[in-house]
Amino acid sequence: MAPDKTTDDDATCGLPEEMLCFSVYAASHAFNHLYRKALADLGLTYPQYLVMMLLWQADNRMVKDIGRHMDLESNTLTPLLKRLEVLGFIRRSRDAEDERVVRVQLTAKGRELEQVARSVPECIAAAVDLDPDELKDLSRQLNGLRSRLLEA
Repeated sequence: MAPDKTTDDDATCGLPEEMLCFSVYAASHAFNHLYRKALADLGLTYPQYLVMMLLWQADNRMVKDIGRHMDLESNTLTPLLKRLEVLGFIRRSRDAEDERVVRVQLTAKGRELEQVARSVPECIAAAVDLDPDELKDLSRQLNGLRSRLLEA
């Protein structure tokens, strides 16, 4: 068995701002605040925006496909989809070949929203102020961190 490793990120030592877990937590809050402002005119929450982005990329997705991409269970995803449906951006329907499968399609209003939402990534990129290579590298590192945490 490997010896225990003590790190600077150990919950028993150091100030919160010196801990990796706090840095990720605080950055997440900052992103949420930024997205809340950027999405206010669209009337969307960040998770709703992510669903819309998936549908703008490929319409007529299965609910389980959306859940897999967003790492959400159906009990969390279904209310989110219902709210998007009430807003008139999507419609849900049973698959013609397998009625157990629910598909999600954009409405005309949902397709129109894509044009309005085009400014959101630019707004976020300007606030982050990293060049594309730095963004890719940081995203790769965070995805790797997430994978290691899920395996732990």
